[in-house]
Amino acid sequence: MSELFCSELTGRRLLRVSGEDAARFLHGLVTCDVEHLKPGEIAFGALLSPQGKILFDFFIVRSVNGFILDTDASMADDLAKRLAFYKLRAKVDISPMDERAHVFAIWGSDAAGKITADGVVAFDPRLKEMGARAYIRRAPPDVEEVPLAAWHRHRIALGMPKGGLDFVFGDTFPHEALMDQFKGVDFAKGCYVGQEVVSRMQHRGTARKRLIQVTSETALPESGAEILVDGSACGALASTDGKAGLAMARLDRAAGHAMGKPAYAGTTEIRLTIQPWARFEWPQAG
Repeated sequence: MSELFCSELTGRRLLRVSGEDAARFLHGLVTCDVEHLKPGEIAFGALLSPQGKILFDFFIVRSVNGFILDTDASMADDLAKRLAFYKLRAKVDISPMDERAHVFAIWGSDAAGKITADGVVAFDPRLKEMGARAYIRRAPPDVEEVPLAAWHRHRIALGMPKGGLDFVFGDTFPHEALMDQFKGVDFAKGCYVGQEVVSRMQHRGTARKRLIQVTSETALPESGAEILVDGSACGALASTDGKAGLAMARLDRAAGHAMGKPAYAGTTEIRLTIQPWARFEWPQAG
């Protein structure tokens, strides 16, 4: 049996951004480095509000003729309109891609180098264990196709957030969505929309809320359940899959759990942990 698993990400749509100014145009708007991408390379980034909150997140793939933006299908039209708003006199074309191209997630044991497909395959830049994304017409050969729920189970087990499920677009800073932890923000690049706020948060270390992992001995309650540590509210559940999930939590209020204080989601006892791949820690006790 194949060691690789594949799910079609039916909730995604693709936009093409092309034209002689495309690289400079995108690089000056989004949080990630676009100008240094080579054909076939991929980055993960976001377009922010001037107040530094995530309006849209997406993967950006450099193609021979420009860039492919892989984004949430429900927001693709709004993203195209927002990009067009910033276009001004730039020589850029923003258009939906051929709907025959679909987005697939591929993951499994040592996926690197094992995927063959007629189309663009790019490895997820956020975390090696996330596998790859394929922009193709049909599932590649020699992989086991599994339901979309299996993909969400995989990302939840790794503690990887998904916009719209784990955080609210328009109301979340990149640090809260962990974009500073997996290169979703390039702190060395020049200006982009919302850059001043995000840079200030980085340098002052003022990210109070973060998406962290949740586990339990029994099934977790539904998303939105309040999280209590030692009886005090500190956040709410986000995505869940059985006994595992994610939660948006105030770290200073949840830190007592790391010192042994009990934590609950609703009436269910839980364990809160920071993802092993994350570089932040629980705040020191006051």
